[in-house]
Amino acid sequence: MDQLALLFVLLLGALISVPVGDRLGLPAPILVTLLGIVLAVLDFVPNVNIPPELILPALLPPLLYAAVRRTSWRQFAANKRPIFLLAVALVFVTTVSVAVVANAIVPGLPIAAAVALGALVAPPDPVAATAVAGQLGLPRRLVSILEGEGLFNDVTAIVLYHVAIAAAVGGTFSPWRAGLDLVLSAVVAVAVGLALGWGANRLMDVLGDATLQIGLTLLVPYVSYVLAEELRGSGVLAVLTTALFISEYATDADDVMTRLAGHTFWDIVDTLVTGVAFGLIGLELHNAIRTAAGHWAQMLGWAAAVVGVVVFVRLLWLLPATWLTKRLHAKRDFDEDIPMSMRETVVMWWSGMRGVASVALALAIPLKADNGSPFPDRDEIVFIAFGVIMATLVLQGLTLPWLVKRLGVRADTEREKEFEKQLAVRAARAAKRRLREIEEVEDLPEELSEQMLRRAFDIGVRISPDIGEEERREAHDKRVRRVKRLRRIQGELLSAARHEVLAARSEPGADPEIVDRVLRHLDVRSLR
Repeated sequence: MDQLALLFVLLLGALISVPVGDRLGLPAPILVTLLGIVLAVLDFVPNVNIPPELILPALLPPLLYAAVRRTSWRQFAANKRPIFLLAVALVFVTTVSVAVVANAIVPGLPIAAAVALGALVAPPDPVAATAVAGQLGLPRRLVSILEGEGLFNDVTAIVLYHVAIAAAVGGTFSPWRAGLDLVLSAVVAVAVGLALGWGANRLMDVLGDATLQIGLTLLVPYVSYVLAEELRGSGVLAVLTTALFISEYATDADDVMTRLAGHTFWDIVDTLVTGVAFGLIGLELHNAIRTAAGHWAQMLGWAAAVVGVVVFVRLLWLLPATWLTKRLHAKRDFDEDIPMSMRETVVMWWSGMRGVASVALALAIPLKADNGSPFPDRDEIVFIAFGVIMATLVLQGLTLPWLVKRLGVRADTEREKEFEKQLAVRAARAAKRRLREIEEVEDLPEELSEQMLRRAFDIGVRISPDIGEEERREAHDKRVRRVKRLRRIQGELLSAARHEVLAARSEPGADPEIVDRVLRHLDVRSLR
């Protein structure tokens, strides 16, 4: 098996893991990781040969962009306190704690190398958080905090990592320079992200076509990441800023086709790239086995100690952080999404899985220092990092569904239905207001006006049937049955038309491009 065949196996595994995971009640990314572990122990499967410096730029931009599309700036703003406590403060605390323990238990490990180890295992993975926690029916406030933590903590961790690597390679370290680098990295990233978001928004208006616009959304995250990194900014923060800008300002409510096609396209990209990313994590077992050959017990002991630090520091930090956030929340006059119980705090603790970023940072550790000597204890650092990733991702990922079910932490469906009902009412009222505006300008027949008024009401009822009175609901049900029958018949007519047009594609002299163009018109008509 060569590298290309291995890639196709991971892509196929990413697709198959979705229905298998749904049936087994397990997150699909964890199943792909297990597939990677199985492939790693097979003799005929080659070692992954990807330059470490390309892993983050190749995988993170589309995954971050897909994750941001499911959220909004308002959610980040509403959760700024818990996100800051987790994405910034907890990363610092975890990095320092791991560095202290690793420096104490690994003989000869310099403090700079220990800090690099702490930085690369400190941030829970944004892909793991959104892919795993988002599928378990958790309360939206919990998912929002986990998404925000996973998306922003890489910024802090990567800057700390680069500072520590520079100190280990060059032998010098300046706290003031580290702090300045962190601030400048964030400023450059935000500036690049806003500029590219604005430029992409303008360019979408010029492109017009849905296919070209969606293609641009695939290109923009990569450009944002690479440009920010070239300017010594944070590529992760730049992608987040660009994606948030586009999601807030580049949405045309009437651009139905672009929205539907874009949603489908990014679901496919998210599934495939996530599968490859987590499959690569499992395949790194090759390197771990080779590194630990001859002294398994000692290195497993080191990895277990660091795993304990990473897991329990998160718990010890979450308990007072949650209490503090709730105290601050009690003094405010508006709702803020925070963990409201000890059970939710436990779920947040157990959701701290490491993943793609930690693997890429571990593999990107230089082989040599500036003076030509080997990087201190590089093999040991990589093995410990892999142990932390496997323990948190596989163990926590496999047991998180059981823990969520055991603790009974579920989304408030009644609250969600109530919000859906409010949106339905607002949609119906907006349609009625527009109808009254049209009636002031145009002279509509009374029969047509009444028909349009019923349809305006039906807009809301179709979203949330609870908003209609009983009589109207019965009348609506009759209309729904009639409409369903009409749609069924119309669907059969359009199906016959599509079959006829498709059959013409293989006829002598038929132009496939014209046939496909007509077929697209029929497909669009079928969506109405």
